[in-house]
Formats: sequence, C-alpha cells, structure tokens
Amino acid sequence: MRSTLLATIFVSLVCWRSLWAQDSANRIAPSVQEQQLPLAMHSKMELRPHITVGQRDAEIIGNNNRALQAAVEYVSALGGGTVEIGPGEYMMHDSLHLRSQVTVRGTPRKTILRKAKGNAAPLVLDGDFGEQQATVTDAAGFEVGCGVAIWDKNAGGFHTTVARITGRTGNTFSIDKPLMADCMVADKAQAATVFPIVSGYDVTGARVEDLIIEGNSANNLLLNGCRGAGIFLYRGYGTSIARCSVRDFNGDGISFQQSNDVTVTDCLSEGNTQLGLHPGSGSQRPAVHDCVARGNGTDGLFLCWRVRHGLFTGNLLENNGRFGISIGHKDSDNLLQRNRVLKNGGDGVHFRNESFGMAAHRNRLIDNIIEDNGSKASAAGIRVRGETTGLIFQKNVIRDTRQGAARSQTTGILIEESAGEISLSENQVDAQQPVTDRRR
Repeated sequence: MRSTLLATIFVSLVCWRSLWAQDSANRIAPSVQEQQLPLAMHSKMELRPHITVGQRDAEIIGNNNRALQAAVEYVSALGGGTVEIGPGEYMMHDSLHLRSQVTVRGTPRKTILRKAKGNAAPLVLDGDFGEQQATVTDAAGFEVGCGVAIWDKNAGGFHTTVARITGRTGNTFSIDKPLMADCMVADKAQAATVFPIVSGYDVTGARVEDLIIEGNSANNLLLNGCRGAGIFLYRGYGTSIARCSVRDFNGDGISFQQSNDVTVTDCLSEGNTQLGLHPGSGSQRPAVHDCVARGNGTDGLFLCWRVRHGLFTGNLLENNGRFGISIGHKDSDNLLQRNRVLKNGGDGVHFRNESFGMAAHRNRLIDNIIEDNGSKASAAGIRVRGETTGLIFQKNVIRDTRQGAARSQTTGILIEESAGEISLSENQVDAQQPVTDRRR
C-alpha cells in the first residue's frame, strides 16, 4: 500500500515537473507572431526609453531649450522613445531640435515654449557661400549655442541660412552649417537670432504633441516660411504634430517642406504674421485634420509647390489676411473636404495663376462651407485661375450671410479664361453672381 502511494507521488512529481518545464519553455521561446523590426535586429519591445524634463519633479530640471534638448538627445541615443515636458514656460534661445523616432510630449494646455527676444546686426564682411562664420557690427546677444539666421536681400527662401552658433571671437561667430548663399554687405546682409521654435531636419517618425508655441513677434525679425515657422520641418518624413498651438510667430505658424507623409491633427495656428499652415516643396501625402488657422497675416492654408495626394479635412480657416485656402504650383490630386472657410480677406479658395504643366490639376472640393469672405475687397468664394483642369466641386455651401454693402463675397465660383474642365454638382451658392464662367 505504502509503496503504491509513493509510486503515485513520484509519477505525479515527474508529470508536474514536465508540465512546468513545458510551460516555462512556452513563456521563454519566441511566439509565432514575434518578428524583428524592419530596421533592427530585435523584436518590438514593450518598454522604450522615457524621460521627464521640467521645472520641478522631473529627471532633468530646467526652464529653457538646453534642458529640453538634453532630454531629446538622451532618448535619441537609445534609439528613440518619449520625452515628457512638465508644465510651465520654457525660454527658447535656440530651436528644440527633433530627432528620429522621438516623441516630444508636453502637458496639455500647460507647456509653453516662448521665443526669446531676438538680436540683429548687419554684417561688416561678406558672407561667402559655404563659409561657416560671419562678422557683424555688434555681436551683443549672439551667444554660443543660440540659433541664428543669416541672409541678404537676394538670399531669401531656401537661401536663408538657419544654424547654431558654435563659437565666437570678438564680433565674428562660427556656425554649424555652411552658408546657403553669398550674403553681401552691399546687399544689406544681416544676422539675427531668429529660428523655428521647434525644428525637425532630416528626421523620420518624430512626434510633437501638446505644446503651446509663443512666437514673441514684436521682439523678433521675420523668418521666411521656407526656413522657419513656429513648428518647422525640413525632410521630416512621417512626422506627426498633434494638439499643438502656435501663436504670434513672426512668420508662418506650421510649415513643413520636402517632408512626405506628415500628419497635423487638432492644431491651432493663430495670429502669426504670415501663413497659418504651409505644406510645401514636394511634401506629398500630407494629412491635415481638424485644425484651426485663424487671424494669420496672409493665407490660412497655403499649398506651396508639388503638394500632392493630400487630405485636408475638417479644418477651420478663418479671418486670415488674404485667402482662406491657396493652391497652385503642381499641387494636384488633393482632397479638401468638410472644411469651413470663413471671413478671410480675399477669396475663400484661390487657385493660383499657373501654366498647364505647373497648374493645380484634379483637386476635389467636397462638402465645404465657404462663407463671408472678401473682408478687405470684393472676392469670390472659389476663384480658378491659370490653365487648371480636372477640378471637382461637389456639395459645397458657398454663401454670404451679411447684409447690403457688407456682402463682399460677390461671386460664388469665378472661373477665369484659361481654366480647363471643371465639374460642378450639388453645390448651394448664394451670391450676387452664383457662377461667373469666363472660359471661351
């Protein structure tokens, strides 16, 4: 009897040990779903690098761009992860430079990045193309580590150089990038400590969330939208910008250039001196959803050159100084749907004057409200210029709700002489001239 009991216990222990070993192996061995990441020799990890930065109760303590950048560089060196920025105001003497696969996340409605007061001075020596230093009349405020822009009257757009100061001797300072153009004293060359407040150059998969950007435009010179904005990307592939506000920047609010597959969601661009939202220079497949561009100096949404296959949905473009939406040079095959284009200075939607090869073909405007535009002069709800063709305008409401002489959106849809095929269907138009078609 006793031997039978012992034998039973022994067999049970052997079976339990075998089952435990099998279960342990199942927990250790890779599952059938496990695969290495596309660009790494390991599988996806549950925990990724994460660090907090703030003015108190954080792993990195500070209140300026240096503390923020230190956190970003730490996470970037580990291959990507998340930087959490605590509440408060952070003074920006240089951009917060984004890095690939790093998410920068503020505290909703409480994290403010404020542009420091800019300094400016004329150059006293010509800045030659490719040179990495500049000499100014007065170097006060041009401190090592600060962001700086250098240009002359002929070196605008992409020829403006935006860099960081890496050293200084007297009135001469060095920069971390070569000059993008000759900057000649005879052409009023100058340097100024102006730069994007958040900047992403040559990055992939970066994310920016829940930041308030204060541009301090009264104390900074204008920085053009090809090289700067409150939030600026240059070759920032697959970048996501969500729930951010950009206000009072002396330039554009949000600009991304040569940056494919960018997503901008639930953002506010307000009171900036130039464009509100500026995708451009070959940025393809952008997605701009549920954003507000209000009270900016020129256009609310400006599709620059070669913006194609984009989705612009659910946005409010209101009270901007020129057009609500501007579309032009090779900006083809985009869908603009369920946007509200209200009370802008000129036309609600403006197709720019381009020849056939460069015009904005095959764009679709569907289910938009285009209302009360022309606050500065008589305007159209939609104006089509150039040799633009293949447009579809469907189910849009185009109207002026004001009374008497205040009704300055005088034409619903204005089609100029050179335009090609345009499909109009199911639009509701209330204007002095519902449709003016000047095509021969």
